[in-house]
Amino acid sequence: MQNPLLKLNPKIFSADVEQIPIRRGFGEGLVMAADNDKNIVGLCADLTESTQMHLFKNKYPDRFVEIGVAEQNLATVASGMAHLGKIPFISSYAMFSPGRNWEQIRTTIAYNNVPVKIAGSHAGVSVGPDGGTHQAIEDIAITRVIPRMVVISPCDAIEAKKATIAAARTKEPTYIRLAREATPVITTAETPFQIGKAEEYFRTSGKKPYVGIIATGALLYKALIAAKKLSDQGTPVVVLNLSTIKPLDEMAVTKLAHEAGAIVTVEEHQIAGGMGSAVAECLARSVPVPIEFIGVRDQFGQSGTPEELIELYGMGEKDILAAVKKVIIRKK
Repeated sequence: MQNPLLKLNPKIFSADVEQIPIRRGFGEGLVMAADNDKNIVGLCADLTESTQMHLFKNKYPDRFVEIGVAEQNLATVASGMAHLGKIPFISSYAMFSPGRNWEQIRTTIAYNNVPVKIAGSHAGVSVGPDGGTHQAIEDIAITRVIPRMVVISPCDAIEAKKATIAAARTKEPTYIRLAREATPVITTAETPFQIGKAEEYFRTSGKKPYVGIIATGALLYKALIAAKKLSDQGTPVVVLNLSTIKPLDEMAVTKLAHEAGAIVTVEEHQIAGGMGSAVAECLARSVPVPIEFIGVRDQFGQSGTPEELIELYGMGEKDILAAVKKVIIRKK
């Protein structure tokens, strides 16, 4: 059953669950953060509506800078503004920021330890028809490897809003990963969110779990659907929402591994270097258990509908179910 303490959306498992693009939560959260802090500024690389930064631009035009199609400048100008006491939020497609401007983010932002917040929209293969050149499935890997960089991957629009507001209050450089498509709303305004803290969203009642499922971003919904089906079939599971990939909530991850003895990670990203890699690095040091990874397996994306691509690259509900069954066999 879903965790009653977290006040999740009661319609998670209903066919009519509301769906909102995760990027919308970023735009709304940025406006709310800016309402309370005049030092917050917004910069964009000619994609204000696509990244939802137009909401900030429309309300605070005097605090907005359109950089144009120049993502390297986007990062460096933001770094300079941060040195002057501003809290810059920069937005573009994740393929271009942090993809195209990685070195500027590394050197002018993280190396200088300034609080620039990077919103990478249209991440994952669910960008769909835009194709492989626009599908960022390496962005978690390239951001989490940068010293000082915080990496957040919200599961829905409401959590994205909370993550944006929370990031505005920190002094660390931060990457917020956003999906393009409308995504089922899992949380509510009352659901707690804290940077660096994972939350248990689902647990089979009354039984020790056979496996722990750790998911991040939009695919958390498919993990929850799979978990409900497994639970109904008599396979007890726990689902952990790992919305902050760095810093990793090692206590929550190791606790789940100790309890379940087997882990499945779920992410819309390359398996190499992604959230699953971070979990494996953690568990290899302290609780080595069998792990199966759901994600893209060393391939580029391609054009297609979001759902077609999720299934094609082995990240659908059936793939999660198969991974759970496989890891339970390995556990035995």
